[in-house]
Amino acid sequence: MKKILVLEDETSIRSFVVINLKRAGYDPIEAGTGAEAFEKLKENPDIRVALLDIMLPDIDGFEVCRRIRASDSKMGIIMLTARTQEMDKVTGLMTGADDYVTKPFSPAELTARVDALYRRLGGEDAADSTVIVQGPFRLNTRNRTLEKNGERIKLTQVEYSIIRMFMDNPGKALSREDILNIVWGRDYFGELKIVDVNIRRLRIKIEDDPTNPTYITTVWGYGYKWGI
Repeated sequence: MKKILVLEDETSIRSFVVINLKRAGYDPIEAGTGAEAFEKLKENPDIRVALLDIMLPDIDGFEVCRRIRASDSKMGIIMLTARTQEMDKVTGLMTGADDYVTKPFSPAELTARVDALYRRLGGEDAADSTVIVQGPFRLNTRNRTLEKNGERIKLTQVEYSIIRMFMDNPGKALSREDILNIVWGRDYFGELKIVDVNIRRLRIKIEDDPTNPTYITTVWGYGYKWGI
C-alpha cells in the first residue's frame, strides 16, 4: 500500500483523515507533533506524501515542511490548515508544499488532491526517458533532475513538472489555466494562485535575478512563457 504521513494534532480530525485515506487505498502513518512526524519519517523511509497541519503543539507545519524539503526534495507535501488568510497559503507553498487543503474539507476533495499528487510522483516511463538541453539547462526526464551550467538544482515534483512543461513548449505563452491543467490535472479543485506561487518559487531556484526573470517571463494578463 501507498504510505502517507498524516501530521495533525487534533485526534478527531486525524481519525477522520485516516479513515478516508484507508478507504481510498492508502496506508496512513499518524503523528500528532512535529517531533513525532520526524521519527515516523525515519522509521518509514518509503513515505512518499505528507499531509501537514500548520498549527501544532511544538513546531508549526511550515517548519516541518522546510525540514522535509531540506532532506528530501522528492516527497509530495500537502498543507492542512483551518486558516483562510492568503498569506498562510502563500507561506506554505513558498516553504516547499505542493498543495494546500483548507479545513473543513470533504473526503472527496482530500483524496482527489492526494491522488493527483501521487500521480505526479509516479514519473515518466523509462522508455520515455530523454535529456532536454536548452540554454544553460539540462533536464533528465528519467532521473527527473535539472542542471544549470552543470550544477544540480533541487526541485520538488511540482517544480519538475512545471519546468518539464516549459521546456516541452519553448517560446509558447501558456495561460495560468493551461499550466494548472497540465501540472495539477483537469480535476484539480484548487485556485489559480497556486500557479503564481510555484512560478515564484521556481524562479528563485533557476533565475540569475529572480526579480528580473529572463527564463520564465510573465505574459501580462495571461500567464507565462519559457524563453532561452
